[in-house]
Amino acid sequence: MKRLVILLLAIVSICGSSAVAQGNMSAVFSYSTFYSSQQGTPYVETYLSFDAWTVHFAQQDNGAYRATVEVSIIVQQGDSICFFKKYDLNSPSVGSLDELDFNFIDLQRFPLKNGIYDLRLSLRDKGTEDAPAEVEEKLAIYYDNTHPALSSLQMMSAATPTQHENLFSRGGYDMEPYVSDFFPEQVEQLNFYYEIYNIDRELGRKPFLATAYIEQQETGTRYDVAISRLRKYSAAMVPVYASLDIKDLPSGNFNLVVELRNSENQLMLYKKLPFFRSNPGVKDLEMSDFANTFAGVYNDEGQLNVYLDALYPLASKYERQVVDDLIHRQGLEEKQAFLYRFWHERYPLNAETEWLKYKERIDYVQVRFSYPHTPGIHTDCGRVYLKYGPPDFVRDEKNFVSTHAPSGLHQESTDITTRAPDEEERGSGHIYYLPYQLWRYNKLPNDDPDRVFLFWDEQRSGYYKLLTSSARGEVRESGWERRLCRGQLPENTVGEVGQQYNRGY
Repeated sequence: MKRLVILLLAIVSICGSSAVAQGNMSAVFSYSTFYSSQQGTPYVETYLSFDAWTVHFAQQDNGAYRATVEVSIIVQQGDSICFFKKYDLNSPSVGSLDELDFNFIDLQRFPLKNGIYDLRLSLRDKGTEDAPAEVEEKLAIYYDNTHPALSSLQMMSAATPTQHENLFSRGGYDMEPYVSDFFPEQVEQLNFYYEIYNIDRELGRKPFLATAYIEQQETGTRYDVAISRLRKYSAAMVPVYASLDIKDLPSGNFNLVVELRNSENQLMLYKKLPFFRSNPGVKDLEMSDFANTFAGVYNDEGQLNVYLDALYPLASKYERQVVDDLIHRQGLEEKQAFLYRFWHERYPLNAETEWLKYKERIDYVQVRFSYPHTPGIHTDCGRVYLKYGPPDFVRDEKNFVSTHAPSGLHQESTDITTRAPDEEERGSGHIYYLPYQLWRYNKLPNDDPDRVFLFWDEQRSGYYKLLTSSARGEVRESGWERRLCRGQLPENTVGEVGQQYNRGY
C-alpha cells in the first residue's frame, strides 16, 4: 500500500487548542489492493481523509454549512485509461463554523487487472478559486489465483457490527480506514485488516497461525509488548481483523509485520507496513545513550527547537509531524534523540559530519534570509537553501529594465494585484520588473540538470518569495513573468527575464 500526504496551499499546524484558518486545505490519501474471488479479479480501494478546518464551508439554503471538493481519479497504463472517475465529495453538514473539529473520509472501489499503472489524483476545493492540486503515484497489482497471497495491510480506526450493508462493510463489520501512517500518543490501539487468498490450495482444511507484531525499522528489533496470534482455518478467502496495544510503544519508525505459518511452524506468507509513532510519554530504553552523541551537546532547548524546525525541508511527512509536536512542548532528551536518529538513519557511518554540514546551512540561512518576525529557516529562500545547498549561480536584480521591448508592448491586466506602471513607464518602450533573484543549480538529486528558482520581492520590502521554479516538485506558475513586471507583457509572451530563466542566467 502506498501513502502520501497532499498539501494544497500552505498547511498551518494545529498546536494545542488553536485551529487553522479555513482555506488551507489538506488531505491524506492512501490506497489498498484486494482480490475478489467472486469476480475473479483484483480491485483497488482508495481512501481520502480531509481535515474539515482546512476546507471552505459555505452556507446552504437551509442555514447549515457544507464543503464540497471536486475529486478526479485517473488510472492509466501507457496511453490507455483503465479507470476514470470525477465527482463532487460533499462534507457532512454542520450548523455552525465552530463545529469543524473533525475529519471526513471518502472511499472508492474499482476493479483492475494485474499490472503496473500510473494513478493521478486531483483535488479542488469548490468553495475557493484555488487551482486543483495533483499527485501521481505508481500502482502495482499482482494476484495469482492459483497460489496463496496476502492483500494489502489496511490500518483501521475502528470496527463496529454492520447494521446495514454499505461501502465500509466487511465480514459483518463496518470498518473505518485509518488514512495515515502517523500514530500520535492519543492513539493506543493499532487496528488493522487484511485478507488471505487461496491458502486452502496449500493446506487443505488444516489450521494455520496468523501472527502480527511490531518491529523497529532501523534494527529489526521486535517489540513483544505488542503481538497478536490468531488460529485460523484454511479457505479460499480468510479475512483477518486484529489489534495491537501500542500505548507503551516509544516514538520511532516501525513496521507492522504479518506472518502466516503452518502447523510445522514453516513460514508461508509475510508482509510489512511501515508507520511512525510519536509517544513522548514513553522513553526508549536506549534514550540515555543519546546524551553521549553529537546531539547531546545541545542543552539549550530553545536552540534545539530551531535545529529541529530547520530539518523540515529534508524530513518525511511523518518526521514533520513529530517535529511539530516536539517543538511545542518540553523534553530535552527526546529532542536530542530525534536529532541523532534523523541523521544516523540517513548517514549511519558519518552522521555527525553530515549534521555539522547542515548546521552551517542553518546558521547561514538565519543570518542571510531572516526578516522581521520571520526567521530565515521559514522563508522560501531559506527552505531552498537548506534543502539544496548554495546555488551554483545567482542573479540579483533590484531594478531590472528590459530595453528590448518593442514600442506599444505594454498593456494593463485586471488580474494583476500589484501596482500598475506609472506614467513615465508607460509608452517608454521598456519593461520594468520588480526586484528578483534567479538561482540556478547545475544538478539536483533525482532531477535533470540546470534547474532554476526565481524569487521576487513583490512589495519592494526586501522579503523575497518563490515565484516559480523548474525543479521537480517545486512551484511552477504559468504567467509568472507578467506578475513580475506588473502586467506590462501580453499573455503568452516571453520577455527578457523569461529568457534569463530559460537559459539559467
